[in-house]
Amino acid sequence: MKKTILLFFLATAASLGFAQNSSATLQNDDLEKQLDAKPHKIVFQLTSADTNVHKSLMRQLNNILSVAHDSKMEVVCHGPGLDLLVIGKTIVQEKIAALKAAGVIFVACEFAMKERKVEKDKIIPEAGFVKAGVLEIVSKQEEGWSYIKLGF
Repeated sequence: MKKTILLFFLATAASLGFAQNSSATLQNDDLEKQLDAKPHKIVFQLTSADTNVHKSLMRQLNNILSVAHDSKMEVVCHGPGLDLLVIGKTIVQEKIAALKAAGVIFVACEFAMKERKVEKDKIIPEAGFVKAGVLEIVSKQEEGWSYIKLGF
């Protein structure tokens, strides 16, 4: 009798575990379809000169593009984050070039450039310019873009 109850319990537990795994797989598949189904619009604010943050950003952008192919993304660099786009300071220019080719936009804040005494010819050619980085972010949010602040 004890063996029968034990076997019943083990069989029930095993089937519940299988059902949960199947459910999780279905949920992950549904999530992936939802991510890729609608194009996302994401504006990133970069204010950090930390190169670890810059490398992390490159990974995040690539990860997003790998599952949500039609996403629109813009990275707004101001303050110390301007270093991402400055010739001689950036360590990810090749990755920025590849991401730009995939449709990601990188822009430098002209107010931050003026404050930091960075001329336009010192910004990598893959980047564009906006007058005011914060206003660019606000404008994107008003247009329905999602906002991500970068950094650790």
